[in-house]
Amino acid sequence: MKSLSLNQLYKACVLKDFPFKTTRQLKPLAEIVGQNRAQEAVRFALAMPHGGYNVYAVGRNGLGKRTMMLRYLEHHADTEHKSHDWCYVANFEEPRVPKILRLPAGMGHALKQDMDRLMSRLMKVIPQTFDSDSFLERAEQLKNEYGKKQEDELEKVASQARRKKVSLTVTTPGGYRLVAMSGEEPHTVETFKKLTQEQRDKFEEIIDKLEKKLRQALRKLAEWEQEYVDKQQALNQETLESIAGHQIDELITKYQAEPDVTAHFEAVRKDLEDSLEIFLEDNEEQAAIAYASLDKKMPRRYQINLMVNHKNHEVPMVVEDNPTYHNLFGYVENVTYKGTVFTDFSLIRPGSLHKANGGYLLMDAIKVLEQPFVWDGLKRALRSRSIQINSLERELTLSGTISLEPESIPLDVKLVLFGDRETWMLLQEYDPEFAELFRVTADFENEMMRTSESQLLYAKFIASLVIEKKLLHCHQKAVARVIEHSSRMAEHQDRLSLHAADIANLLRESDYWARQAGAKLIQASHVEQALTSARYRSSRIRDQFYDSIRDGTTLVTTTGERVGQVNALSVLSTGGFEFGLSNRITANCYYGDGDVIDIERDVKLGGNIHSKGVMILTSWLSSHFAATEPMHLSASLTFEQNYGEVDGDSASLAELCALVSALSGYAVRQDLAITGSVNQFGEVQPIGGANEKIEGFFETCRLTGMTGTQGVIVPHTNVQNLMLENELVEAVRGGQFAVYSVSTAEEAITLLLGKPAGKMDENGRYPKQSVFGAIQQRLDKMREREREEHGHSDKDPSIH
Repeated sequence: MKSLSLNQLYKACVLKDFPFKTTRQLKPLAEIVGQNRAQEAVRFALAMPHGGYNVYAVGRNGLGKRTMMLRYLEHHADTEHKSHDWCYVANFEEPRVPKILRLPAGMGHALKQDMDRLMSRLMKVIPQTFDSDSFLERAEQLKNEYGKKQEDELEKVASQARRKKVSLTVTTPGGYRLVAMSGEEPHTVETFKKLTQEQRDKFEEIIDKLEKKLRQALRKLAEWEQEYVDKQQALNQETLESIAGHQIDELITKYQAEPDVTAHFEAVRKDLEDSLEIFLEDNEEQAAIAYASLDKKMPRRYQINLMVNHKNHEVPMVVEDNPTYHNLFGYVENVTYKGTVFTDFSLIRPGSLHKANGGYLLMDAIKVLEQPFVWDGLKRALRSRSIQINSLERELTLSGTISLEPESIPLDVKLVLFGDRETWMLLQEYDPEFAELFRVTADFENEMMRTSESQLLYAKFIASLVIEKKLLHCHQKAVARVIEHSSRMAEHQDRLSLHAADIANLLRESDYWARQAGAKLIQASHVEQALTSARYRSSRIRDQFYDSIRDGTTLVTTTGERVGQVNALSVLSTGGFEFGLSNRITANCYYGDGDVIDIERDVKLGGNIHSKGVMILTSWLSSHFAATEPMHLSASLTFEQNYGEVDGDSASLAELCALVSALSGYAVRQDLAITGSVNQFGEVQPIGGANEKIEGFFETCRLTGMTGTQGVIVPHTNVQNLMLENELVEAVRGGQFAVYSVSTAEEAITLLLGKPAGKMDENGRYPKQSVFGAIQQRLDKMREREREEHGHSDKDPSIH
């Protein structure tokens, strides 16, 4: 059998497919490379105007889902979709329910500045005006005018009383005394008793009449008092209007296109009259609360709480890395003043949903699900299409603290969740609302086909990474080397890995080595150096295994021949770094009932798939050698020097060869290692980690000594997966090593045992000189002996 050619071991890039010298000549890629299916899903979700068309991006970590999604959104977001600014303002009629104002993008900041300017001016001007001589003079005049009217009215009643010899004394407002007089002195109880009955009755009659007149006068006084208050209020209003009226009118004119804003200014105009004392009293509390809440010292009830401010009309794109309840839905802060917890509308803080409203919010699904109350709150917001700021403390505790209930904000957002397939399947299975709210699944590919067109596309992807990460540009050969490494990562000559994080890391490290060398471009040698360096950093465990081979602790034979002993291959993974190792598999056979004993399974070191592989061997053996008569040979199989769990069926072809060797007595070549899975019909099936396995045996041979005849046998279907290291390819080129491919168990047996496996004739017999023929002859002898023994025992008279 011929070994594989060099171009079958490694598919190198053809440089003429690259019409550029460096990545500087390439236009960076704006699209999502190799993700046409996911891209179409995202395009469809963004185009759908209806609710529920949110996106769940499925794919393993490191595919660059978030980067690709942001890049796509930047280039394809609906720019005609207008974003808004959102503000909370005081509700003067119902302070517990602050009002929301929706404004065109950029206007919120202008409104806040206008209101701040107005209030700063009023805080200075109002106290000055109301303390000015002209205002105080008018107020004093008004007061004196009404004071005189009151005095005159009371004097009328008092003079009438004096004429009737009755004294009128007015005490506190509303309090009065009418007392009969005896000359200049008021009557006492004793003197009044000394009067005649007629005189007393006359005095009482006079006092009754005077009381009626006094009550009428007091009613007038009360009306005048109210009139005075109204006039004083009118004076205040007139004075306030002269200060603030024209400014508020200017603001109303400026914002006349926004009816909600003009309505708020009218409400402020009315409230200023009712809350004038805020400006006139030196209010320490306001200053303390402003200081505690990192705010300006001004009346809080007139502030504009700018929740969301857009500098321009760009569609908001928000990535929330820590989706806690407060970070997502916003919250109401508290300020403590003199031991009292205080809050108002100006302490409402926005969440990511507010900032992303009118655009896109991107989050990690696992992080969302890990946070308490967040998933339910998110579904509630998406269903109701509104953001309600609820106090999480009220949901968690039974305390009845007073809190705000801000007006809800209409929600128009497209949500993008990033997660793995397991999380997606769990949500589909256990949350009936999930499928309703996330109707679009963007399924990200791990790989893309490798063609000359896709290689050029991948080169543009590399160029975009170089520009994005601010790295040195790559030479044409460096791009080719990265693409070849991408094929190795994909474990396929005609595929390219889309694991963007790994490619970005490789470019970063190559850039480091290029800069260390003082180069202007990343060359292929720098990429090679980065790969070598990364391998060296991660290979401590591998080198310990190789040390055990070098010093003979691990028994490995790479020369000569042995019966029932085969070099199998396995792959070990240590935190993202995979390497191959050769494992000795041995088989023994003995008289029995045809069973194959799997020692790994019996001692519970074999996994389910490994046990299945060994059971398939029993079936294959029985179909070949026990189709018509029982097989009186049993066998046992084991991995030598293995003390951990074994799983997978990639050693089943090696186990089959070890069994056939033990049954036939023909020796196995030890300079060849073999890997592959086998089915009941003897067809060789593909396995994983082909590159690492071949390289693992090559390294073993280098440690024990190269002979020039050594090599590895792999399934023919795995040839397309080969992207072997340069050292190994060079060894093959120099005739030091070989890689063979087989399609059937017979081919593998022929190659390993050095004799034809043998083909059954129409009588069910194998050629005598073949491997299967040797097994058949051995079994025939055992069956003959069995029949002879049974024949003797049947004639033995002791049986009857």
